[in-house]
Amino acid sequence: MSGKVNLSLYFFVIWREFKKEIMKIKNLFIILIAFGTCSVYSQKRQLEKLTYKQSQDITFFKKIKNRTLINEYITANNNSIKIGDTLVIGKPTSSESNTRTNTVAAGKSNIGIARSSSRTVNKKTFEFIKMGRPAGFGSIMNAMSGEAEDMAGNNFSGDVVIVKELKAYHKGSKKKPLYVVMVLGEINGRAFGINKFLSVMNTELSLQTGEIRLKNSKMTREEAIAKLKESKELLDLDVITKSEYDILMKKLKPIITNKNK
Repeated sequence: MSGKVNLSLYFFVIWREFKKEIMKIKNLFIILIAFGTCSVYSQKRQLEKLTYKQSQDITFFKKIKNRTLINEYITANNNSIKIGDTLVIGKPTSSESNTRTNTVAAGKSNIGIARSSSRTVNKKTFEFIKMGRPAGFGSIMNAMSGEAEDMAGNNFSGDVVIVKELKAYHKGSKKKPLYVVMVLGEINGRAFGINKFLSVMNTELSLQTGEIRLKNSKMTREEAIAKLKESKELLDLDVITKSEYDILMKKLKPIITNKNK
């Protein structure tokens, strides 16, 4: 009888240890699957390079998910923006008006008579640069309270900033083109007041309006035309020579005719 009990106990211990090993293998298998899924997911959500042309090409952008990370963005004017690049904040292109009304009691008894005064303050703000991250705590609180986004003010004009993050978003559904959002940080690693970051909500439009300026950016077609017109006037005034004008013409003509790409 004692032998049977010992034998049963032996098999019970063996079975218990076997179940432990099975659970270890199962857990390892789950971890491997999860890791593989995360790897595939991260691959789909990250691009080494995105060009403006690709962002407008439906055969390309329909495969891209919102919030896809980008290491480098090539703008419509063939300028490159990479993670870690330094940019300059330009001038604001919008404004906000705040009206404050003060009501004060008047008269000796301060009863029955009231005087009110209103003061309207116009504040220059950026149209595409907001305080904080694109979907940061401040943005969520503003949305919940029905308030507008907290846009950056004129005090940021001229600041040198560093590109911390580039992300692509659809302009609505997946069947619509992409736009690029930039997250900017202080060049010295500090915060912009109470906000750690600034967000450029549309990179292309911020460049077109001059709210963001690139260092060593390529000349646009409009800038080339303006430069050539100015040079023609200088030539007519005998400020520059015909050979100097011809050299400039040779340099600017490919930009104007879009043959420099």
